[in-house]
Amino acid sequence: MTPSLKSVGAITMFVQDALVSKDFYERVFEVKTVYEDENSAAFKFDNMIVNLLAIPEAHGLITPAIVGDASHGSNFQLTIWVDDADAACASLTSKGVSLINGPMDRVWGMRTACFADPDGHIWEVAQSLN
Repeated sequence: MTPSLKSVGAITMFVQDALVSKDFYERVFEVKTVYEDENSAAFKFDNMIVNLLAIPEAHGLITPAIVGDASHGSNFQLTIWVDDADAACASLTSKGVSLINGPMDRVWGMRTACFADPDGHIWEVAQSLN
Protein backbone atom coordinates (compact mmCIF):
# COMPACT_ATOMS: atom_id res chain seq x y z
CA MET A 1 0.00 0.00 0.00
CA THR A 2 1.38 3.41 -0.97
CA PRO A 3 1.21 5.94 1.87
CA SER A 4 -0.85 9.06 1.23
CA LEU A 5 1.10 12.31 1.03
CA LYS A 6 -1.96 14.57 0.88
CA SER A 7 -2.34 15.68 4.49
CA VAL A 8 -0.08 18.63 5.24
CA GLY A 9 0.12 18.88 9.01
CA ALA A 10 2.83 21.49 9.48
CA ILE A 11 5.00 23.95 7.63
CA THR A 12 8.28 25.31 8.95
CA MET A 13 9.46 28.75 7.89
CA PHE A 14 12.97 29.95 8.59
CA VAL A 15 13.13 33.37 10.28
CA GLN A 16 15.78 35.92 11.24
CA ASP A 17 14.42 36.68 14.71
CA ALA A 18 12.07 34.19 16.34
CA LEU A 19 10.78 36.73 18.90
CA VAL A 20 9.93 39.37 16.28
CA SER A 21 8.19 36.77 14.13
CA LYS A 22 6.35 35.31 17.14
CA ASP A 23 4.97 38.77 17.98
CA PHE A 24 3.85 39.31 14.38
CA TYR A 25 1.99 35.98 14.20
CA GLU A 26 0.30 36.44 17.58
CA ARG A 27 -0.79 39.97 16.67
CA VAL A 28 -1.81 39.48 13.04
CA PHE A 29 -3.25 35.96 13.07
CA GLU A 30 -4.43 36.04 16.70
CA VAL A 31 -3.03 32.57 17.37
CA LYS A 32 -1.25 31.27 20.44
CA THR A 33 1.89 29.20 20.53
CA VAL A 34 1.60 25.45 21.02
CA TYR A 35 5.37 25.18 21.46
CA GLU A 36 8.21 27.63 21.80
CA ASP A 37 11.83 27.84 22.83
CA GLU A 38 14.61 30.36 22.23
CA ASN A 39 14.88 29.29 18.57
CA SER A 40 11.31 28.64 17.50
CA ALA A 41 7.62 29.26 17.94
CA ALA A 42 4.88 26.95 16.66
CA PHE A 43 1.28 28.03 16.16
CA LYS A 44 -1.88 25.95 15.67
CA PHE A 45 -4.01 27.18 12.80
CA ASP A 46 -7.32 25.43 12.02
CA ASN A 47 -5.81 22.43 10.29
CA MET A 48 -2.05 22.83 10.46
CA ILE A 49 0.90 23.87 12.60
CA VAL A 50 2.99 26.81 11.41
CA ASN A 51 6.47 26.58 12.90
CA LEU A 52 8.87 29.54 12.85
CA LEU A 53 12.48 28.41 13.20
CA ALA A 54 15.52 30.66 13.59
CA ILE A 55 17.78 30.43 10.53
CA PRO A 56 20.86 29.17 12.41
CA GLU A 57 18.81 26.17 13.60
CA ALA A 58 17.39 25.55 10.13
CA HIS A 59 20.73 24.42 8.77
CA GLY A 60 20.69 21.34 10.99
CA LEU A 61 17.15 20.54 9.89
CA ILE A 62 17.75 20.49 6.14
CA THR A 63 21.50 19.87 5.67
CA PRO A 64 22.91 19.25 3.09
CA ALA A 65 20.32 21.53 1.43
CA ILE A 66 21.03 25.27 1.63
CA VAL A 67 18.95 27.65 3.75
CA GLY A 68 17.87 30.68 1.70
CA ASP A 69 17.05 34.17 2.89
CA ALA A 70 14.64 36.97 1.98
CA SER A 71 17.27 38.83 -0.06
CA HIS A 72 16.68 36.33 -2.88
CA GLY A 73 12.94 37.01 -3.02
CA SER A 74 10.02 34.78 -2.22
CA ASN A 75 9.67 31.36 -3.78
CA PHE A 76 6.34 30.40 -2.26
CA GLN A 77 3.07 31.89 -1.06
CA LEU A 78 0.74 30.71 1.70
CA THR A 79 -2.99 31.26 1.13
CA ILE A 80 -5.74 31.70 3.70
CA TRP A 81 -9.33 31.21 2.53
CA VAL A 82 -11.60 34.03 3.73
CA ASP A 83 -15.27 34.88 3.23
CA ASP A 84 -14.58 38.61 2.69
CA ALA A 85 -11.18 39.70 1.34
CA ASP A 86 -11.92 43.40 1.88
CA ALA A 87 -12.80 42.86 5.55
CA ALA A 88 -9.70 40.68 6.00
CA CYS A 89 -7.55 43.44 4.48
CA ALA A 90 -9.13 46.06 6.72
CA SER A 91 -8.36 43.89 9.74
CA LEU A 92 -4.75 43.39 8.60
CA THR A 93 -4.13 47.09 8.02
CA SER A 94 -5.67 47.92 11.42
CA LYS A 95 -2.94 45.71 12.91
CA GLY A 96 -0.21 47.64 11.11
CA VAL A 97 0.23 45.23 8.21
CA SER A 98 1.09 46.77 4.83
CA LEU A 99 -0.49 45.06 1.85
CA ILE A 100 1.79 44.15 -1.05
CA ASN A 101 -1.13 44.15 -3.46
CA GLY A 102 -4.90 43.99 -3.58
CA PRO A 103 -7.51 43.36 -2.81
CA MET A 104 -8.19 42.64 -6.48
CA ASP A 105 -10.44 40.40 -8.50
CA ARG A 106 -8.56 37.68 -10.38
CA VAL A 107 -9.59 36.11 -13.70
CA TRP A 108 -9.70 32.69 -12.01
CA GLY A 109 -12.64 33.77 -9.82
CA MET A 110 -10.91 34.87 -6.62
CA ARG A 111 -10.50 38.22 -4.86
CA THR A 112 -7.02 38.30 -3.36
CA ALA A 113 -4.51 40.44 -1.50
CA CYS A 114 -0.96 39.74 -0.34
CA PHE A 115 1.16 40.75 2.63
CA ALA A 116 4.47 39.65 4.09
CA ASP A 117 5.64 38.64 7.54
CA PRO A 118 8.83 40.18 9.02
CA ASP A 119 11.00 37.67 7.12
CA GLY A 120 9.40 38.25 3.73
CA HIS A 121 7.22 35.13 3.69
CA ILE A 122 4.28 36.03 1.46
CA TRP A 123 0.77 35.39 2.69
CA GLU A 124 -2.39 35.82 0.63
CA VAL A 125 -6.01 36.17 1.66
CA ALA A 126 -8.35 34.77 -0.99
CA GLN A 127 -12.12 34.97 -1.33
CA SER A 128 -14.03 32.90 -3.88
CA LEU A 129 -16.15 35.06 -6.14
CA ASN A 130 -18.22 32.13 -7.37
